[in-house]
Amino acid sequence: MKVNPNQIRQALDSANATIRLYLLHGPDESGARDLALRLGRAMGPEAERIDLDGAALKGDVGRLAAEAASLSLFGGARYIRVTSLGEESHDALALLLSAERAGNPVVAIAPSLKASGKVVKLAIAAANAMSFGCYLPEAADADRLAAAIASEHGLRTTGGTAGRLFAAAGGDRAILTREIEKLALYLDAAPERPATLDDQAIDAVGADVGDAEMGRAIEAAIAGDPATLGHELARLAEAGISPIPVLRGLVRRLMTLAELQADIAGGASIASVIEGPRVFFKEKASTGRALRQWNAVKLSGAIDHVRQAERAIMSAATAGPVLAEAACIAVARAVQRQR
Repeated sequence: MKVNPNQIRQALDSANATIRLYLLHGPDESGARDLALRLGRAMGPEAERIDLDGAALKGDVGRLAAEAASLSLFGGARYIRVTSLGEESHDALALLLSAERAGNPVVAIAPSLKASGKVVKLAIAAANAMSFGCYLPEAADADRLAAAIASEHGLRTTGGTAGRLFAAAGGDRAILTREIEKLALYLDAAPERPATLDDQAIDAVGADVGDAEMGRAIEAAIAGDPATLGHELARLAEAGISPIPVLRGLVRRLMTLAELQADIAGGASIASVIEGPRVFFKEKASTGRALRQWNAVKLSGAIDHVRQAERAIMSAATAGPVLAEAACIAVARAVQRQR
């Protein structure tokens, strides 16, 4: 079934026993990952999480249904998180939804899926699945989103605080949520003891945590500007910012561009695609320029390159920051070679 934001949040927060699959699709991968965390919290701190990806399901279509029906090693709660899920996982999801038994819920993060694709249609048609599209909010929704997340943590936004938080997070819902959690802790706020969030509290602990700087680094990479990129990466390193969110932010931008390029290949104009819900309102102009610079082949190669860098960084004993910087600069130089 297709659900709205309130319905998906309530279902994940309660780990609704009637739902086997929570499909979180669309280009806002950060927002999808943040929603997936809700299921983990609902399952409890001792719950066992099984991590799979779309490639694993393509090679073994029965594995997902088998994992969903299996008991935890220690007999406790268990759930499955699938990342990078694509259309190739259709048969695996069909087996899951039609299986006789599946006691462990599955949350799937699928940034490359289109709402018109067969996987999304499968989830919408199933009574035991929920499908939710994760898109970057438009300007009119930005303040409302920040205020809603703040309210969940017992914070009442005032004046321009909601917009200020959203801008500081660069439109990234996961960063926004973590920042709000930090502010709620500072103000000792909770749903049962609400507190007012003002500019003074944000000034005290709500530093911009390098988010604007991360955005500048990502835009420099997309624009093919290695000189500016190098400067911004140096600033991030000095501030102690982890390279992982930079790489993930870069992948999100590249994937959005790839999706928009596919629409353009189908006959849409650049002007029309950048006005849709997949483009953050502050990024419309830069997205239009990027669509004129990047082609589908280069985007696919850049996405794979950055993802490989992230996997390498997360392995033991690697030169993390160096690998991240090299991946970002490789993206910028790929644009230069196209000029």
